[in-house]
Amino acid sequence: METVTSSTEKTIQEIWNTRPLIISGPCSAETEEQVVETAERLAKTGKVNVLRAGIWKPRTKPGMFEGHGAKALPWLQRAKKATGLRTTVEIATGKQVEDALMFDVDILWIGARTTVNPFSVQEVADALRGVDVPVLIKNPINPDLELWGGAVERVARAGIKNIGLIHRGFSSYGNTEFRNAPMWHLAIEMKRRNPELPLINDPSHICGRRDILQETSQRAIDLDFDGLMIESHIDPDNAWSDAKQQITPEQVGEMLSSIIWRREDVASEEYHAALEKLRQQINHLDDELLQVLSQRMKIAEKIGQYKKDNNITILQTNRWNEILERGTKEGEKKGLSREFIEKYLDAVHMESINHQKKVLDT
Repeated sequence: METVTSSTEKTIQEIWNTRPLIISGPCSAETEEQVVETAERLAKTGKVNVLRAGIWKPRTKPGMFEGHGAKALPWLQRAKKATGLRTTVEIATGKQVEDALMFDVDILWIGARTTVNPFSVQEVADALRGVDVPVLIKNPINPDLELWGGAVERVARAGIKNIGLIHRGFSSYGNTEFRNAPMWHLAIEMKRRNPELPLINDPSHICGRRDILQETSQRAIDLDFDGLMIESHIDPDNAWSDAKQQITPEQVGEMLSSIIWRREDVASEEYHAALEKLRQQINHLDDELLQVLSQRMKIAEKIGQYKKDNNITILQTNRWNEILERGTKEGEKKGLSREFIEKYLDAVHMESINHQKKVLDT
């Protein structure tokens, strides 16, 4: 893992290209002393590239600490001068873009509450025209890849060359384990659509608590994420915002040392030959699965015809419950997770309903 060096030794482009790109710092910039001390302790770990700090904080309810605003930007300047760490802040308006750039902030990021609003993203994009600064874009609060992709497109059209993605999880009803459900498949799909963009994981906002930061970070690295954004505070329990998800700079260093940093590929003919053989087996099994599913839908169409002839509704709740119960039991016996089986059967059931609906409509 590459260690941080002085800003005089590395350009922002070199920092941007560093892998893994590690961003850390407090949820909120509370005092100048707090920001500088956090930066100094993070720099000592030798594992952090960029200092983050919340300057403007979009809070859920009025009366909560919303950040000191532009008056805290000189604190970041001092921290950068003292440590060599580059800096990044969240921006949500054109004025905030101007203020951040006036105080030499190196990287800007658009937060989840802004990404969800195309008007706000466009305002930020307009303020970025003619500027050469890297911009990271967090996923929107709700699980909508089109909004995320739309934000990327707006910023790109403003002429920004270095754009990255931050996966911070999504709000979901009934979610209990995470503050924001990771929904890894959406981040993976976004990466598939934009393979040229670096993808950073934000385990702090996904987890909402310290005890699962390590495993969430490891999963992100196992999925070939390009870096992490971790909230760090010199006194986490007394932080002015998001206290439960912040850890000390030393704990950040320990966590990063514990992560197994994997490679995307290796130059080995033996490895590639073995992997290709296994992948071909998967391709054959996938073909068989699709063939079986096609046959299943043909049977569903025959059932649809019987229902049409007898004026019966498509949905049969008792039968669906029977399929679900039987399928989850059999799947678990074969080593498949209940969550996967339920999602799989639900998708198959909806496709079956669509096939039957076509029969009823003809």
